[in-house]
Amino acid sequence: MVQAVRVHETGGPDVMRWEHVEVGEPGPGEARIRHTAIGLNFIDTYFRSGLYPAPAGTPFSPGNEGAGIVQSVGEGVTHLSPGDRVAYAGPIGSYAQERIISADSLVIVPDGIDDKTAAGMMLKGMTAQYLLRQTYQVGPGTTLLFHAAAGGVGLIAGQWAAHLGATVIGTAGSPEKIELAKAHGYQHMINYRTEDFVERVKEITDGKGCDVVYDSVGNDTYPGSLDCLKPRGLWASFGQSSGPITDFNLALLAQKGSLFATRPTLFTYIATRAALEKTAAELFDVVQKGIVKIGVNQEYRLADAVQAHQDLEGRKTTGTTVLIP
Repeated sequence: MVQAVRVHETGGPDVMRWEHVEVGEPGPGEARIRHTAIGLNFIDTYFRSGLYPAPAGTPFSPGNEGAGIVQSVGEGVTHLSPGDRVAYAGPIGSYAQERIISADSLVIVPDGIDDKTAAGMMLKGMTAQYLLRQTYQVGPGTTLLFHAAAGGVGLIAGQWAAHLGATVIGTAGSPEKIELAKAHGYQHMINYRTEDFVERVKEITDGKGCDVVYDSVGNDTYPGSLDCLKPRGLWASFGQSSGPITDFNLALLAQKGSLFATRPTLFTYIATRAALEKTAAELFDVVQKGIVKIGVNQEYRLADAVQAHQDLEGRKTTGTTVLIP
């Protein structure tokens, strides 16, 4: 028996329970891992609240990211051995001391990257990788806007995009978050609580707008994000921390300059083993070289997941947060 956070009915943070669960032994293609650290992400709140349906229904353990030690492997698993340090992003179920997981979802953590860093960077870091390197090819000459610049993905993306030579504009909601983002690659920051981010983007870009807007906020930044783009620019809506966009109008893309729009998710971009390994390797490379620094800014005990979710949804956290079993 081990302990895990379980959700028996969806709702607010207080629906999460700290309970004993049976783990069992890994079947073919599976591994049993003992978590040493678990990443906290906004997507965890979507599953907990019911905004995203849990794949197997209730009860379930939230969490899409973790790092730990392989305890045992099932039949047919050749790329892992007991004792290996591993990390992953998805599938759901990381809020547990131990779990069974598909071995194909695990990657070996290189020496020089500790477990807390690994646990807190897989989902956010691979999200930054696909956004900057695949959804839109960011490089010298790119001007981009990244909402929630002081969030976990935002702080990674700012450093990475600056390294790629882009002009990096961000939004945040407090002077402290603005200073944090500026220390992580953002040349221009906008306080969306006191400034009109659309007007400020126009000022910063001399009226030209951005090549790409990365938007994980959702309701509060739509349709303003579209007004920040150049003609034929790309709006990448990859989250909805302020609530879902319920009135998306396709005709707006024509009216505002033949714009492109996409709603990507990480799990599509790492759906094959080869894609996962390539994405993770590029992330590990920039972290090991010091191009991207992963700041674990908050730690909570896994048993205190309710408080962690309250703080995350209350926008009291910055950067990366990990839960310790």
